[in-house]
Amino acid sequence: MSVSRMLTGDRPTGRLHLGHYVGSIANRVALHQRHESYFIIADLHMLTTRHTREDIAQVSRNARAMVTDVLACGIDPARATFYLQSAIPEVGDLNTLFQNLVTVPRLERVPSVREMAKDAGRAEIPYGLLGYPVLQAADILCVKAQVVPVGKDNAAHVEVTREIARRFNHLYGEVFPVPEMIAAATPTLVGTDGQGKMSKSRGNAIALGDDPATVHRKVMAMYTDPNRVRADVPGTVEGNPVFAYHDVFNPDRAQVADYKERYRAGRIGDVEVKEALAVALNRFLDPIRERRARIEADAGLVDQLIVDGTERTREQVRRTVVEVRRAMGLTGAYQQVRRRAERARKAAATSA
Repeated sequence: MSVSRMLTGDRPTGRLHLGHYVGSIANRVALHQRHESYFIIADLHMLTTRHTREDIAQVSRNARAMVTDVLACGIDPARATFYLQSAIPEVGDLNTLFQNLVTVPRLERVPSVREMAKDAGRAEIPYGLLGYPVLQAADILCVKAQVVPVGKDNAAHVEVTREIARRFNHLYGEVFPVPEMIAAATPTLVGTDGQGKMSKSRGNAIALGDDPATVHRKVMAMYTDPNRVRADVPGTVEGNPVFAYHDVFNPDRAQVADYKERYRAGRIGDVEVKEALAVALNRFLDPIRERRARIEADAGLVDQLIVDGTERTREQVRRTVVEVRRAMGLTGAYQQVRRRAERARKAAATSA
């Protein structure tokens, strides 16, 4: 490959939010200008926690929404390949082969697997969720990606991919690059309730598609310092979600510094700080809203991008699977059996 490849993507479970932006999308926007970029719509991964018929029925709608959000954030469709994971069954072939290159205890040490099970309300970890990192390895290596943007949650997953690539190459010859992880500048964003990371399932997210009034309403309801009952009570800035968001999204650094000083001294109220944050967030989101409106006005654009990208990706994955089977000797095993069967058939026909 003359140009290095990048793979990234999300599960199609709904609209993307500010946590996605700081944890991965901002990184992708910068990186996709320098790499041949694949964006996976990971609906098979979605099945590990959401697999009812109702969940599956929402995949196409959520896939379009997800791709629209990513494009609105600044991804150039001419420099990106979007594809639907479940439409490439050969990825399952690689997943099956890779399962034998990693142990159960190794997968049980991946911390985010248990967190995902907890978020999904599962007391026990399903087999598919335990194997989530193996399927992710198949996703990354099926296109021979050399670069993978990571947030805090999926760094441990990609490390499993790196181990599987090295193990495969050691056993069967050099087939896969060992992908490099590129971390986001802001790995996670706390939710508006101050209780863990921003998440759609927890209801503590500000979506990239929220209108100005919705953003304002969510900001005004944000968790702050619970011990601050009046504006003249000195407050805590550290760990305060409102100031965490100011640090990321408010470009007026002098204003942020002034607010922090006055907040600590009890000389500014939460309402003023939140109003300024709502203004900053809406200014940040306005260009994204404008690009989304243009994308949505182009009927069929997103659907065609997904179709074209899926077909191109499947051709690449088919080539990878053929190479993998040859390296392992699986193709040769069947050919030997087939040739013996053919010789026996000819011998029987001759003697008849």
